[in-house]
Amino acid sequence: MFFTILLIIAMIATLVALVRGLIAFLKTTEADLMSGDAGPSASSLAQQKAMRNRILFQGVAIMLVALLLVMGRG
Repeated sequence: MFFTILLIIAMIATLVALVRGLIAFLKTTEADLMSGDAGPSASSLAQQKAMRNRILFQGVAIMLVALLLVMGRG
């Protein structure tokens, strides 16, 4: 039961990170895309951070699913 709750929390965190990344993507302006700056824009950094968090939370969820499957067989 404890791992199931953790799995639900990880899935919700994945969804939240995905939505935040999509919102950051939608806020990207043409000026951000066409800027001649040498480095990435603030919008690009926000997108990358949200997507990295999504991958992290998704990995945790997958590990919890694997753990639940192993425990269920025992």
